[in-house]
Amino acid sequence: METPRFPHHLDCEALTGITVDHLPRDGSLGRVRRYAKGQHVWESDDVTDRIYFLRRGRVALMTATPEHRPVLLRTIEAGQPFGELCLCTTRAHTRGSTASALVACEAIEIKLGQFLAYLHKNREALDALLYTFCLRLTDAEHRVEVFAHRGAEQRLGRLMLRLGTSGARDGHVDRRDTVTLSVSHNQLAQMAGMTRSHVTVTMGRLRHRGLVQYRREGPLHVDVQALTLYLGRVVRGEE
Repeated sequence: METPRFPHHLDCEALTGITVDHLPRDGSLGRVRRYAKGQHVWESDDVTDRIYFLRRGRVALMTATPEHRPVLLRTIEAGQPFGELCLCTTRAHTRGSTASALVACEAIEIKLGQFLAYLHKNREALDALLYTFCLRLTDAEHRVEVFAHRGAEQRLGRLMLRLGTSGARDGHVDRRDTVTLSVSHNQLAQMAGMTRSHVTVTMGRLRHRGLVQYRREGPLHVDVQALTLYLGRVVRGEE
């Protein structure tokens, strides 16, 4: 039986999130923008007056507070929208985050006023956008749960469990209780708000306990059941 893409949304599996396919195919909405690897789509002081749909490539959304370690908020894949969290057209609000191209990218840039006018005429796109908001709100709540843990093992462990059950691009189930994640220690550090060295040391402890398996430049294998049981024992003070 195929694993549901969004196991926490089983009641609305028939719905789909908004993608570039919901936009007019004649190019009448927005304009195509291209970005070289490493180039910013927006910076923290840019205004929130437009939405983007990624046609190809990958984009990283990061926090941009200078005095803190940047945290990876989300990785945008081809077809997905981004920059949509504020749909008002006031120019008083700035992003407070950065979006940068992980590889050469191509995106459709749409001014929010035009996008809202399009939604008023297209109920299917509006419903899909609402579903996208639902998914991203759930994901944000799960990330808050991860950050609520101060201990390194708990934070990393909860993060890996979330990645393994989110249906994200970087995770798939090998067998009933094992998930493979295509994610590096550096990416885990960015998502967990930790240093790379702290992640490496913590992952080494988890591997020593047989909870995860990995090699340099290889995929990360997570024993979901064993890791879940171990984290529960840590909370109860049994480890």
